Amino acid sequence: MNSTDFFSELKRRKVYTVAIAYIVGGWALAQGIAQVFPVFDVPNWVIRLLVTLIILGFPVALALSWFFDLTRYGIVRTPAVDPRKMEISKGFSAPQTNGENKSIAVLPFIDLSPNRDHDYFSDGIAEEILTALSKIDNLRVAARRSSFWFKDRHADLREVANKLNVAHVLEGAVRRDGNRVRVTAELIDAQNGFTIWSDTFEREMQNIFALQDEITQAIVNALKLKLMIARSGPARSADAYDSYLQGAFYSDKSTDEALRKSLEYFNRALEQDPQFGRAWTGIAKTWLWLADAYVAPLEAYPKMRDAALKALKIDKGDAEAHVYLAETKRILDWDFDGAEEEFLRAIAIEPNSTPSNYFIAALYAARGDREKALLYLRRTASIDPASLWVNNFASELYRYFGLYDEAIAAGERALQLDATFVYGEPLLAALYREMGRFDEAIVLYNKAQELSGRPGFGIAITYARLNRPNEARQALEAVVAQRKYTPGDAIAHVYVALHAHDEAIRELERACDERSSSLHFVGIAPEFIPLRSDKRFLSILKKIGLEPAKVFAATGGPRPRAAS
Repeated sequence: MNSTDFFSELKRRKVYTVAIAYIVGGWALAQGIAQVFPVFDVPNWVIRLLVTLIILGFPVALALSWFFDLTRYGIVRTPAVDPRKMEISKGFSAPQTNGENKSIAVLPFIDLSPNRDHDYFSDGIAEEILTALSKIDNLRVAARRSSFWFKDRHADLREVANKLNVAHVLEGAVRRDGNRVRVTAELIDAQNGFTIWSDTFEREMQNIFALQDEITQAIVNALKLKLMIARSGPARSADAYDSYLQGAFYSDKSTDEALRKSLEYFNRALEQDPQFGRAWTGIAKTWLWLADAYVAPLEAYPKMRDAALKALKIDKGDAEAHVYLAETKRILDWDFDGAEEEFLRAIAIEPNSTPSNYFIAALYAARGDREKALLYLRRTASIDPASLWVNNFASELYRYFGLYDEAIAAGERALQLDATFVYGEPLLAALYREMGRFDEAIVLYNKAQELSGRPGFGIAITYARLNRPNEARQALEAVVAQRKYTPGDAIAHVYVALHAHDEAIRELERACDERSSSLHFVGIAPEFIPLRSDKRFLSILKKIGLEPAKVFAATGGPRPRAAS
């Protein structure tokens, strides 16, 4: 740990705060002892002993403050942070705003059910309230992934507020016992720690929707905002809602098993309530995450499109469903204009939606619309600063555009958010490779494989760039062997680095035929610069709806040669 990291860690563990408080308190106590004890004829050796104990207690207090923290949950052990990671507060925050401080983060609610087996339900209640609040004018709500990153981290409320740039924090707890639900919620001014509003609600499960409306309205009243709670149409099934929440819980996991389980719950919700449109949206989302990793694209994306269309048939105002429909237009139809229209519809419905801004930034980047891509990328990072997906995505796009300082900052935030590489290999390592920092890239890739147990394509590309072809091919074989499905363009990355251009083109043609979702990014990816003068590569780009000259110009790379 270098000196900068050490002093940052002292600040994070509040050692400075304890030191100052101890010195002030100790000095005051020593002065009091020196003034008062002689009045009662207390021997001087007793006074000296007590002052000595106060002095000796100073290092003990500092040591205890390093290991433990006093939080609203009581005394807890301070979680350790990998010293090689940057302190998250250096770059992990939303931009400052100049409004009326009408901003809030909704933290995941604590599950207080008897068996602690309703985590999905407590998360779901918090997310529903967050979603309702996000629709209110003049109220900025921290995005779900950013707020939920603090789950089980026992972070100080002021720390949460600073990192998400919000003035208020809503926290709560849910206890579900049979058909009874009790929700305790507390709205806190994060700067001074004072409670603005708190209440406890107890309802039967069938009244859970009204309960959520009550909490939302109470928060709005406390913040002196205006809101008319929209009345639901037909009564919704509480059983279907419970199934939906379980599906949503598993759809945020990264494993094949969890995603399959989410499909089961979403389908169960539809059996219980065929008009539950959000369950169709959940199915579309799940197929998006299954595609290209566990399921072939031509199997997954048609199902995703069908689910999105069914969701929109029930509710045309479902912004997320528009996003998934847009992605199928891009991937299956290579229809960039149609996809753009759907993304813009989603943004018009929910301007601060992470998926809407995230995916349209990707579309503009792939198409070579650099300024539009950067606009929506920065907007996404502002909306959802603590999202692993957003920071990984930002690091990759900044790298494509040659903005290395921004790419490093986003990559380091992503590394902090996924320190054990649960969700994939570190994209920061790819940036190190492009910068010629091969040793650092290899260290990061090896650590990721060691912690996650999964090899990645990045190490294969890096070995190829270092002219170690045997190790590159071995690494490629290892990663393909452990995947259920491997897109052709992912393999082509390695073949280009190996100068095996014919093999790379063959894999790109397979990706084209099989509709790989990431194929559109080979035009801007620096790994494919060696193919930019190959007519076969240019033909593939044109076939999938890209303009090679425009795409290459966006990254500053060589332009295609004019046809002779």
